[in-house]
Formats: sequence, C-alpha cells, structure tokens
Amino acid sequence: MTAAHLLSVDGLGIVAGGTPLLKGLSFGLGPGDALVVLGESGAGKSLLIQAVMGILPTGLRAEGRVTLMGQTSLATDAAQRRHTWGRSLALLPQEPGQALDPLMKIGPQLAEVYEQVDGQSAESAGSAASQALEGAGLASARTLYPWQISGGMAQRAAATMATAGGAQVLLADEPTKGLDVHWREAMVRRLQELLAQGGCLVVVTHDLGVAKAVGGQVIVLRAGEVVEQGRTAAVLAAPSHPFTRQVIAADPAGWPDAPVRPHGDLVVEARQVSKGYRGNPLFSGLDLTIGRAERWTLQGPSGTGKSTLGNLLLGLTAPDAGTVQRADGLAPTALQKLYQDPQASFAPRLSLREALRDVARLHRQPWSTVVQTVESLGLNEGLLLRQPHQVSGGELQRVALARVLITRPAFLFADEPTSRLDPVTQQEALDVLARALDQAGTALLLVTHDPDLARAMGDRQIRLALVAHNPQDHGAPNTMAERLVDP
Repeated sequence: MTAAHLLSVDGLGIVAGGTPLLKGLSFGLGPGDALVVLGESGAGKSLLIQAVMGILPTGLRAEGRVTLMGQTSLATDAAQRRHTWGRSLALLPQEPGQALDPLMKIGPQLAEVYEQVDGQSAESAGSAASQALEGAGLASARTLYPWQISGGMAQRAAATMATAGGAQVLLADEPTKGLDVHWREAMVRRLQELLAQGGCLVVVTHDLGVAKAVGGQVIVLRAGEVVEQGRTAAVLAAPSHPFTRQVIAADPAGWPDAPVRPHGDLVVEARQVSKGYRGNPLFSGLDLTIGRAERWTLQGPSGTGKSTLGNLLLGLTAPDAGTVQRADGLAPTALQKLYQDPQASFAPRLSLREALRDVARLHRQPWSTVVQTVESLGLNEGLLLRQPHQVSGGELQRVALARVLITRPAFLFADEPTSRLDPVTQQEALDVLARALDQAGTALLLVTHDPDLARAMGDRQIRLALVAHNPQDHGAPNTMAERLVDP
C-alpha cells in the first residue's frame, strides 16, 4: 500500500459471533485503478463493500484497516468514514429500490444530493438533477416515486445519485443487474469514465463481460476466502483455480439451446390486451397464448412493461382493454410469481423458516419437501433461521425460488429470477427449476435481459420493443410486442 492510493484495505475480515464470513484480504487502488470482485453467492462480496463503507448489518464485526484518501481508520470504526460519504466515497447498492426513498420523487431526491453533498443552491441543484436524469434516460421519471418505475430505471436512478457528489472512490455492487443491453453498456461507460477521470472503483459483478470491460485487478471469492487474485484479463484468460474455471465455464453463452416443446393445453391467454400508466401506453393489442409445460422468455428494454405483462397474466392487475383468460378449474394460487426484488417479497421481521412454513402449510407440503428443495438449491437449512436482511441477495433469491417451487404452480412468471446469482449458482438453480417445471408440467414465462439465457431457457420468445421514444429517454413507455419464436 502506498501514499498514492485513493483506497487501501489491509487484512479486512468480517466475523459473525465467532464465525468468520470473510477472511483477511488486502488491496490498494490508485487513480484509474479498478478491482473486480467475482465469486459465488454468499461468499462475502457485498459484505466486503459494506465493511469498507461502514454499513455492516448488526451482529457482524469488521477487522483490519481501511485507508481512504490518506486517512487510515479501523475497519470497525465506521464513524471515521461517515463524513466522506457521497463526497469521497460513494456506494451503488445491490438493491437500489431499497436505497431510494419511497416517499420522495426521483427528481427531488437527486436534487437533494446536489444541494447537500455537492453544496449547490436549490435552483442550481434542481437544474443539475433534471440534466442528469435526462442523460440517464430518466426524464420521464423525474416526477415519479421509486415504486412507480421499473427495476432497471431504479438501478439507473440510484447510480446517478451515487455519483452526483463527485466521489473519487465508488463501490458498485452489481451495477448492471436488471439493465437491458443498451443501459448495461451505458453503465460500463460511466464506470470507465470515472477511472479515466482519476477515480477508482470496486465493482462486484456476476457478469464476465462487465468484468472484462472494467479490467484492472480481480479477486475471486469462495466461502469467504480469496481463491485467486491478479490482473483481470490474465485471470479470465487463464484461470489457475478450479472454481474460477467453473465460473467461466458456467457462462450462459456456452449453454445449449432449449429443446422445442409441443403446444400444451391452455393455461393462460391474453387477447388484444392493452395497458398504460398515467396516460402513457405500455403496449396495445397484444396476443399471447401459453400452454401447459411451455417455456416462454420475455425480453425488452427497461420500462417497456415486462413486469406489467406478467402481472396481467397473473391477475394482479387489470388490462385497460382486451381480456385475460385462464384455464377452467385453476385455483388462484396455481399462478405464481418470482419477483425481481426478492427482498421486497419477504416479510422483513419473519425468519425465512417461518415464511416457508406458512407456504408449506397453505399448499399442504411436508417440511421434508421444503428442506429437500432448499438443499437442492445449494442452501443449508440453518440459513432459514435468519431474517431476509441477514442473508445475501443471491441466497435470498434462491430461498424465493424454493418458496415458489413447493407450490407446484401451473404457471410461473419469473421476473429476472437469477439476476443476483453467480454463473455457477445460476446454472445450478435454473437446472433445478427446469427439472421441477418438467416434473409438474408447469408453464414458464421468464423475463431476462440476457439473450443467451433466453435462448437456453425458452423455445418460445416474445419481445417488447420501443417503437417511438425520445432518444434521450429510453424509459419512455411506448412499446410494441414482437413474437420471435413460436414453434
């Protein structure tokens, strides 16, 4: 570690009681340097970022030292770094929807950052916020609340706020999660610009394309330990550790195409459905028929109505025009949803065990089936004793998958169900999902921004595409539906 470093970490470890969750690691980043953190879900990647920031969950203790802009503090002494938040040290959290204030509109939230962190006048801050949101394709979201925008739009809003204060050190936890190809590339360019301007970056990602684009150094974590460390390009080109090789081999680009399935009996059908919000159309005249055991994938830019279409089919919202028909005799609980944000789909004060017990009781499933399903997804039953905020995003996403599988649904709408999983865990989880769906004859509509994942998981595809929008505002909801593959 040298005085030229903007951020140095020495012997950083994280302990829960007497159990180590992250074992001592060290790195130093100077101007223009990047550190990519790869690893399995639950390995401690997000904990690393939280420890540097000084926001570890209650019950966890950090060890080691953090040096920021030449000022050294104990990792456990979060108060010493708090005054740097937003100014020198910024965080883009894994769950942007949880970080945004639900009672405050997007524009005023961003303006507040410019005013209180950057020191601008109220008038100047409001103007800067409008300009920044337009550049992020969020002009239409300026007067909306966080709960009124899509997950991808919330990701872009949180990123804009994280960088508004001009911090030179950015901690980015899955910054491209939930973004379509256009905005994924825009996010990567933003990260590269930070480096070009003399800042430094720690980025946690499961996207190997993002890792290659960011470059710099890489740390590969497994079970809280560093198993490989080096230059990103060199490690990804010639990994030395078996786990790193496994991560690279699990990239969906190498998966085979999904087999073509025959049409099944009707499960759910949309006829000439239209939907819009606040006077803006999302889609209109859309037809979609999904049969038993069929595999559909749904793609399209952020904000085009993918989640809304799924909610229409589930009966969670009503169309403005057209009809949705479900097969006769299906109970309401036969149509299930895997949410894009698993944190928001669990009661925050109930243990995961209680949450799964409630579902098992409702669907008359023995607890042994629940345990078997949880373990098939690579989770330990003991993890269920924790509350949702006490597990990683990837672990919670797998618990959500277990919860929906024990209901044995006739139709499953899966909204980015593996976006928080590393490639190896994603491949294993989707293999478990596919076998369970085949066994139950369940129809699937899977939302994903990954074209390789769509190709491997679905033999029928539908895409919502922007047909008329302001080029600076990809969030403007004016879309059309295109059926790509329908054997």
